[in-house]
Amino acid sequence: MTVTVLGRRPLVDPSDLVAALVPPPHFDGATLDTYLPDPAHPSQAQALAAVARFAAPHLRRVRLGRRGPGTGIYLDGGFGVGKTHLLAAVAHALRGRAAFGTFVEYTNLVGALGFAAARDALSRFAVVAIDEFELDDPGDTLIMARLMRELTDAGTCIAATSNTLPDALGEGRFAAEDFQREIQAVSRVFEVIRIDGPDYRHRGDLEFPPPASEELLGSLAGTAGGARVGWPALVADIAQVHPSRYGAYVDGVTALAVDGVAPLDDQNQALRVVALVDRLYDRDVAIAASGEPLTAIFPPEMLRGGYRKKYLRALSRLESMAHAALGDRVV
Repeated sequence: MTVTVLGRRPLVDPSDLVAALVPPPHFDGATLDTYLPDPAHPSQAQALAAVARFAAPHLRRVRLGRRGPGTGIYLDGGFGVGKTHLLAAVAHALRGRAAFGTFVEYTNLVGALGFAAARDALSRFAVVAIDEFELDDPGDTLIMARLMRELTDAGTCIAATSNTLPDALGEGRFAAEDFQREIQAVSRVFEVIRIDGPDYRHRGDLEFPPPASEELLGSLAGTAGGARVGWPALVADIAQVHPSRYGAYVDGVTALAVDGVAPLDDQNQALRVVALVDRLYDRDVAIAASGEPLTAIFPPEMLRGGYRKKYLRALSRLESMAHAALGDRVV
């Protein structure tokens, strides 16, 4: 049955926001045992061991009140090296004693509940896991630095992933020098674990398929949970939805056919598309698109800017989802 996406305006009750802080469906099978380090990159096995050490006290159910200030671990590396897998594995292993969310989900939680209520709710967890940690604006810098400082002071541990080192957060995006104290406070929380290696989605040297035919678009849209949208309409519609609700925006969608892809006009559009791609990938949505190749959605000047790593991650995930629409297996 075809589903409708455009016009959705999901409302999430604030009381449900904390309960929703769990790993997304794509990482349902993520455990420390199912993380397969690349032998060519020893840092991956070292990261696995470091994450296991970080999780061990919580797996032994050590009481937070006896541990003093919380500790932090920060997984830094390029996209596609398994950082989110390891983060989700910790959350799954702790079975309800860990919160898992994206950076934007935590900032939205603070906005919805208020700082004190959000801090109190999160302090009940042994570990707060923050995926794709990034500081895209000064307000988020101040909020997240204070939140992590107060959580760790209360004994909650922090696990985070990013493709930017803690002391370089915000670099190239805003006047980071004006917020060095907050950025340094973020950096002090963490033990940084570097993970090297290629994007696992590209180990088979896959490339984007060509723009989809009408036959493929119609077939994909006609599947159970399939949806079909025009690219300009989709880009305009997501501007009316807060990125923290993009997961709810695409709930129930299993396949997405997109007509008339074209390069994006500005950075705000591009960042919204990145957030949408992440939520689609979390849900294993297959994607087919006509118009210009998906590789062209982020113009060259964007790929040279401060958000380059975000755009490249989105392209990597789009490639994986585009091959899924063809029935290809991406390993």
